[in-house]
Amino acid sequence: MRKMICFFLLMVMLHVAPAFALENLSTYMTNPKPVGSGRMSVLMMDVYDATLFAPEGKWKQDNPMALQITYLREISGSKIADRSVVEMRNIGIRDEIKLATWHTQMRNIFPDVREGVSLTGILGSNGESIFLHNGREAGRIKDPEFGKAFFAIWLNEKTSAPQLRQRLLGAS
Repeated sequence: MRKMICFFLLMVMLHVAPAFALENLSTYMTNPKPVGSGRMSVLMMDVYDATLFAPEGKWKQDNPMALQITYLREISGSKIADRSVVEMRNIGIRDEIKLATWHTQMRNIFPDVREGVSLTGILGSNGESIFLHNGREAGRIKDPEFGKAFFAIWLNEKTSAPQLRQRLLGAS
């Protein structure tokens, strides 16, 4: 009986979470809908699940979008910021002064995470990046160049995770 109750609660949570995400995102963009989703695994270790949202579910580069990442393991906020800078370099960002500035800003925004924690990055129509931690605003970075570089980590053709990119963009 206890297993059935736990299973039922898990199923309810899985169906409520996307609705909650959409409700929250509608504050930042018009009619947000999922474009695609996928799982990031490194060396057969699941790291996070990601879902890309865009107005009407139609992604266009430089348009408003949101990327919700739900972590499947414990990771420090500073390691998330560190890895973000490495990935920005990998896609071609070479301005070390900007990278250092962005790194400091991300370290101040990104919390330590554990399994089940969601971080959502939102690229607003004005180019500002807004970050939510479990649906609540954690911080903003106003530099439009940061937003382009940050979302390119997953959506640029040079991404280190091309299969995840394809899934996020709606390919099967």
